[in-house]
Amino acid sequence: MQIKNLEEKNLIRELKSNSESAFKLLVENYKDQIFNTIIPIIQNVDDADDLTQEVFIQIYKSIKKFKEKSSLSTWIYKISISKAYEYIRYNKRVKRFSILINMFRDDNTIREIPDFKHPGVELEQKENSKILFDAINKLNRKQKTAYILKNVQGLSYKKIADIMNKSISSIESLIYRAKQNLKTIIKKKYKTRNL
Repeated sequence: MQIKNLEEKNLIRELKSNSESAFKLLVENYKDQIFNTIIPIIQNVDDADDLTQEVFIQIYKSIKKFKEKSSLSTWIYKISISKAYEYIRYNKRVKRFSILINMFRDDNTIREIPDFKHPGVELEQKENSKILFDAINKLNRKQKTAYILKNVQGLSYKKIADIMNKSISSIESLIYRAKQNLKTIIKKKYKTRNL
């Protein structure tokens, strides 16, 4: 359910006054957005769940400082992205890649991500998913963020520009370069595999 502008202002006011019901409404409305933003960046379901909770803790701690220069959802995207990259920066453990293709239900909620050994997943699909998300992880942070927000989250260029504090043309350029780099990385991977 999308929160309308007036409702959002009321929600923010209630959150700033420490309303428990407002916080529950916030969680209900934004948990999928946060999880769906974090999971393609860190590619680990359990850690994405933990980080989603950390984002809500950060929102709770920071809401009184929120100056409302952007929409609440834009502010939440920024916190989510920041937490995900912070996690990557400080986490030195090797991560397995999760299959993210076809993981979203029609209502934009997350399905259980199948294990690589899941009998319903074809070997070729698993290999292709691994190659794709391995390639995404090789993009620089700005390209990766813009690409995920556009192609996984389905956000508009304007919304991405607001989240990343860039112009729309800069976002278009980042996404274009990300696609070109992904093609190059994947072509090299296939060439190496077929030698």
